[in-house]
Amino acid sequence: MKTVAPWTRFYSNSCCLCCHVRTGTILLGVWYLIINAVVLLILLSALADPDQYHFSSSELGGDFEFMDDANMCIAIAISLLMILICAMATYGAYKQRAAWIIPFFCYQIFDFALNTLVAVTVLVYPNSIQEYIRQLGYLISCVWNCYRYINGRNSSDVLVYVTSNDTTVLLPPYDDATVNGAAKEPPPPYVSA
Repeated sequence: MKTVAPWTRFYSNSCCLCCHVRTGTILLGVWYLIINAVVLLILLSALADPDQYHFSSSELGGDFEFMDDANMCIAIAISLLMILICAMATYGAYKQRAAWIIPFFCYQIFDFALNTLVAVTVLVYPNSIQEYIRQLGYLISCVWNCYRYINGRNSSDVLVYVTSNDTTVLLPPYDDATVNGAAKEPPPPYVSA
């Protein structure tokens, strides 16, 4: 009997409305890319016209500047970094380069941890917070499965099992099958009786 690692039960090649994890990761990367591009445009317009986004201290309820130039530059740098990370994830999933997906996956883990802390502190609406965390975990699972799919696809040590009815057969890697298959001798010539 074959033993299965506990984390493999969460592995699936489909997600997000029954599409492939690669497609789901591409869509997720493009979605985050669009959101961060909109945030960057808003920040750049606020930097260009600071009076439009300036709030008085009476509106904010305190004696502090809401967005000074240093905070604006930091926010723009973070937005540019997020655009880069999202573009890397989209490119990595599209071109099947597993290493390019890792920064986006790390961002998702960080986002999940931060949102979990927020959910722990906010106990007013526990059902909606739990659903939100479940959705974030699902999206993390989608990106992780895409990474595993691409990484396994690019690996030459992938074992392929073909199962039919009661029989399971382990197929050799493609390179071994083609090399060994070409080395076989042809069948003997047909001799008529």
